[in-house]
Amino acid sequence: MRDYVEIGVGREARRTYHLHNVAIVPSRRTRSSQDVDTTWHIDAYTFGIPVMSHPTDSLASPEFVIEMDRQGGLGVINAEGLWGRQADLEGAISQVVESVMSGDELDFTGARAIALLQKLHAAPIDEDLLAERIGEVRASGATVAVRVSPQRARELAPMVIKAGAELLVIQGTMISAEHVATGGEPLNLKEFIGSLDVPVIAGGVADYTTAMHLMRTGAAGVIVGGGTNTNEFALGIEVPMATAIADVAAARREYLDETGGRYVHIIADGEIENSGDVAKAIACGADAVVLGTPLAPAAEAPGRGTFWPAVAAHPRFPRGIVQTPQSYEVEDKEPPSLEVILHGPTTEPFGVQNIIGGLRRSMAKCGYTDLKSFQKVNLSVE
Repeated sequence: MRDYVEIGVGREARRTYHLHNVAIVPSRRTRSSQDVDTTWHIDAYTFGIPVMSHPTDSLASPEFVIEMDRQGGLGVINAEGLWGRQADLEGAISQVVESVMSGDELDFTGARAIALLQKLHAAPIDEDLLAERIGEVRASGATVAVRVSPQRARELAPMVIKAGAELLVIQGTMISAEHVATGGEPLNLKEFIGSLDVPVIAGGVADYTTAMHLMRTGAAGVIVGGGTNTNEFALGIEVPMATAIADVAAARREYLDETGGRYVHIIADGEIENSGDVAKAIACGADAVVLGTPLAPAAEAPGRGTFWPAVAAHPRFPRGIVQTPQSYEVEDKEPPSLEVILHGPTTEPFGVQNIIGGLRRSMAKCGYTDLKSFQKVNLSVE
């Protein structure tokens, strides 16, 4: 039963839960982590681990996306980022990284870096340059996933698919099944997705109703949450991820019955900073997760430890900061490889490295050997 509280006369609010509010409860049976299968299947694609990278230039160089594939995950390219705007991609990212440090002080708000990102993103998208870089990833044999915003999906999707995109990610911090704009033609996702030859992952959503609408558009996957952003401060919008994932999982069950067996994958994007958060997200009902800041310290990440979400470069109202993850700020410390962050081995005890190893052990200690069955594990609330 949903829990509503009165916050004033005639005004109620639903009590919801973040991932840090819930805990996984082990059962009487345990298993060996060697027997755990973390394989994730979506549409015709199979991944060894249930992990997507956030579509930001601070993570996604061609080399990083190829390495993500090698490690079993899915690297996501931002079609509206610097890939198609700056011929010297490495140089442009280096400018942003270096702008975080000015003199002897870190720019904790990221204002200087955001201003630079806005300037770099003011350059028009060179479709030939973007297609060339997407083609480089495709030629490596890695699965190619490309993100476009709902506002530019109609314009950019055909081009990136022609260039080699195998999975299209239509993602905003919050999305609906139909984007309506006064004076413009609305984007009807059901019609749009139906016109494409590749599977679509769409999001983010935060509630049962919107998730059900997105599932009915034909999306292969639905993203829950808005990722790393400042919507809580800038818009007053915050997604309580444990509740949101559970609500969307309920919509999936109903949609599964409604369609006679069409399964839509749930991908959690938000509040996920370590292996414990990954395990909790899947326990709440997610099939996979999006990782942003946890992957930023990887030696293969072009941001060299600095991270910013895609929305940080918005020209009028940025909703993300440019930050250096705490775990990276250690003098003379060699950055860990992406392999170490995802698969270990590690000496770090808080779950920010060997993330998949942590997930495997959580599943094993609760007696589960696959991701789908782990969604049935018992949970407790603080």
